[in-house]
Amino acid sequence: MAKFISEKIKKKSSARLAAVQATYMIEYGQLPVDVVIKDFVNGEIGRYAIEEESDGFEIMEQAVEIEEMDAEYFTGLVRGVQKNKEALEQSLSSYLKEGWQFDRFDGTLRALLLCAAYELVHTTYIDATVIVKEYVDLAYAFFSKGEPKMVNALLDSIAKSVR
Repeated sequence: MAKFISEKIKKKSSARLAAVQATYMIEYGQLPVDVVIKDFVNGEIGRYAIEEESDGFEIMEQAVEIEEMDAEYFTGLVRGVQKNKEALEQSLSSYLKEGWQFDRFDGTLRALLLCAAYELVHTTYIDATVIVKEYVDLAYAFFSKGEPKMVNALLDSIAKSVR
């Protein structure tokens, strides 16, 4: 039973990663939602990630196959973000410190925050701390400066407000 639950969790984590990537592609590649979803679900896109390792002298990269995702969860997340995108952007903007503008954030960060905000508002059957942790972990995978801390603070504020 524990292995089954662990596999479900891994598949949801992979779905979140893919959803961030798909949201980015839809926005910046100006690609149709249905095409992007189909390509991810069929494994044509998003099957591999680049993993970096350092031996202290040089950084080596290798392609690593990503854990199988929960395709249904991925599809619902991507469609939900796209359907509610304008409202999510307005909501995210309202949580930012004065002088910060959501539309000026890096595209990957925008996609990550849109997916996270959608989940916090629309998937109330998943504990908010789980969602926040998952997206903070993704932020660490994409960014190395202050972005993960900002993601944590912003999502924590949203979670406290909407839950």
